[in-house]
Amino acid sequence: MKSRKQIDLLFKQGASFNAGVLKVFHQLHEQERAEPLQFGVGAGTRYFKKAVHRNRIKRLVREAWRLQKEVLKDQLLLNSKKIDVFFIFTGRELPDHELIAEKTKMAITKLLDIYK
Repeated sequence: MKSRKQIDLLFKQGASFNAGVLKVFHQLHEQERAEPLQFGVGAGTRYFKKAVHRNRIKRLVREAWRLQKEVLKDQLLLNSKKIDVFFIFTGRELPDHELIAEKTKMAITKLLDIYK
């Protein structure tokens, strides 16, 4: 997700839940588009003042998402649903790959339960 308008709409109208150090915003998408899943990620400047740290966190989350999203994508295609998802990292320390992978899996499992 790159559109500021689309992201703002997701934050205002979408639902959210916490998956450990990730806050997950999600919303069923109404408009027609080819891709059933759109994803975005963010990390705040409150605890991570350096852009290098924020970018590393976002890279880790994107990679964990890329490796694990297929299960959710298949379920959405099966049910003909399209959703927008945005992860915000809320932790206070730089995470490692294992933590991010675990929390991403937890978030995807929760999304699967919601969009069955």
